[in-house]
Parts: sequence; structure tokens; C-alpha cells
Amino acid sequence: MNGKQHFFSDRTIVFMLAVLGAFPPLSTDLYLPALPHMMGALNASQSAVNLSLSLFLIFFSFGILFWGPVSEKYGRKPILMSGLLLYIAGSAGCAMAVNVEMLIVSRIFQAFGGGAAEAVATAMVKDLYSGRKRERVLAVVMAMVVVAPVIAPVLGAFIFKFLSWRSIFWFLTFFACVAALMSSFLDETLATRYEGSVLHSLGRLGIVLKNPGFSSLLLNFSIVHLPLLAFIASSAFIYINGFGMNEQEYGLYFGFNAVGSLIGPLLFMRLSKFVNSRTIITVSLSMMLICGILLELFGPKSPIFFAAIMFVCTIGVSMMRPPSANILLSQQDGDTGSAASLINFTALFLGSIGMYLISLATENPIPVLGIMMIFIGAACCISWLLLRNRSFVRK
Repeated sequence: MNGKQHFFSDRTIVFMLAVLGAFPPLSTDLYLPALPHMMGALNASQSAVNLSLSLFLIFFSFGILFWGPVSEKYGRKPILMSGLLLYIAGSAGCAMAVNVEMLIVSRIFQAFGGGAAEAVATAMVKDLYSGRKRERVLAVVMAMVVVAPVIAPVLGAFIFKFLSWRSIFWFLTFFACVAALMSSFLDETLATRYEGSVLHSLGRLGIVLKNPGFSSLLLNFSIVHLPLLAFIASSAFIYINGFGMNEQEYGLYFGFNAVGSLIGPLLFMRLSKFVNSRTIITVSLSMMLICGILLELFGPKSPIFFAAIMFVCTIGVSMMRPPSANILLSQQDGDTGSAASLINFTALFLGSIGMYLISLATENPIPVLGIMMIFIGAACCISWLLLRNRSFVRK
């Protein structure tokens, strides 16, 4: 570890980073089982309720884009604490929402604040670790983070069974308070702060994007999240409305799908001892393409077929996250906060587009999801094979 923490050991700092990274899956997946019910409770349409999901990701991604570069000037810890306080206020607003408009506005505040946790967590990995160690820490953090989407829908369904949907957002408020308390014990990890103005700090995003090795790979590695987040947005309606399940059954099926996100980084850690990381990325992209074809053929036939195919696809996407993030971070010597922000922003922003597109397919979302996977899997696999050996891409 390059920097020393007085309160956190090497192991506990990894756990702390995982807690910070858990904000996106908890904020999206925890209330998924309640989405159909919230339509009636708030007298809102499916598209309006889904807007609270897609807009969350859009403003979460813009929050990442803002907080990351600003953390280069003011430090990781002050930015993290500011974002968590904003997230707490937004979560409480969601819990007290009296209509869908108030819910959406509160989700925007919640999202923008939560973006600080994601941006700072990724930047801190670069602050504290380097080389092969950083790649392994990224894999461990991601493996720990994806426990959240495994637990979240089951926990959300359990809370919803005994309490109202508002209790889900009170739980998120409590979780953020705990994260803020833990973060108060962090030591600053940024060694050298940017001396320019805030505007100049934000302008470093453009400097990073001018790096051809970074920018050429950024879109390719980010767009693979589009069909996966489209699945998350439509999963409750597919399982509950499409396959006729109750909220508890849906939570179990979604939890099974989310286990793939846990297996992926762990499988990468095992395979990377024998297989080149770049080959693993190629295999992962091919898996998405194959799963898209299978989804078109067998997905609508039964929930078991659908869940099994999405399980394999989720493994593929999550398996390539650690090596792709490490390759992107390796393209940039400085401006770590800006690079980390762009990585997370692009993935979430493109994912929010997938959420919006799938919300338009209210009648039959499964074939649309399959088409997304086929097109994106094929396009990304081809472009990756063309880019991976280009001279401007750092090995």
C-alpha cells in the first residue's frame, strides 16, 4: 500500500472501499421489488416510476464527473463527506415523498451526492495501490461490492413484506449515516493537490480525454453496461408481471442473477494466474454475444431459462471489470480523480440510456434485451480486437 491509514488496516481499507462502492447497487436494487406497488401508491405510471431509476443513474454519473476532478483540488475526504451528507438528505426526501415528482427530485439529490462515494472510492484505489496489486484490489473490491445486489432485492422484498416501501429509503438513509461515520476516520490519501481553480480542475477531464489510449478504450469498456442495467430496470416487470411471481420470488431470482456479479471478479482472479487479462476481456465480450442469441431463442419460454442466460451474461460482464478498469487507469499517469470519474460516469450514463430504452418496451422487453446484447457484444468484441494491440494503448 502506497499510503498509510492510521485507523484502517490494509484489509479494512479494502472493506471500506467496498462499502463506498456499494451505493449504486443498493440505491437501485433495494427498491426494485416495490416498483410495481409504488405505481399505485404514488398514482404514477410505469414510465414515471422508472424515471426515478434512470434519472438516478444519470445524475449519479454526473455527480461522479463533478466530484472526481474536484477531489483533486480539495482532497478525497472532504468531497466524500460532502457527498454523503447530500445523499442522506436525498434519501430522507425519498422516504417522505408524497408524489412521484417529489420522489424523482429527491432521487436526483440522492444520486448527485452518492456520486462522490463512487468517484472517491475508485480514485483512492489508484492513490493507494499500483501495478498488479491494484488489479487484484480492484477485483476484491468489486467482488465485495456485488454482494450488495445479491442481498439488496431479497432485503428489499423482506422490508416491503413487513413495512412500507418508504422503509426501504429510510434504510438507505441509515446506511449512508454509517458510511459517513466510517469515512470520518479516513486519512487523506491524495498526496499532492491540484493548485488551480475549480473550473481548471474540472477542465482536467478534457485533458484526460485527449489521451488516445484512454479515450479509445473508454467507450468500448463502458457500453457493455447498457444491456446489464437495462435488465436491472426491467427485471421486476419481467419476473413479476411477465412470469407472474410475487415480490419474494422475484427477490430470490434477481439475487441468483446478481450472484453472477460476485462470481465474475473471483473467476477473473483465478483465471488471471494462467490467462492473459486481455484474453479474458475478449472471452467476456464473446459471452455477451452468445447470451444475447440464447436470450432471443429461449429467454421468453420460462423464468428458469431467462435467469440462467442472464446469470452467464452477468458473469461475463463482471469478469472483465477489474482488468478493463486497470487498463484504463494505466493509460493515465496523473489526473487520477478525473480518469476515475470518466470511467464510472461513462458506464453509468450509458447504462441509464439502456434503462430508458427498455422502459419503452413495456409489452415484451426480453427480445429487446436480447437484441441489445447481440449488437453490443459483437460491436465491442470487434473493436476491442482492433484496439488492443494499437501502439498508443499502454500494455
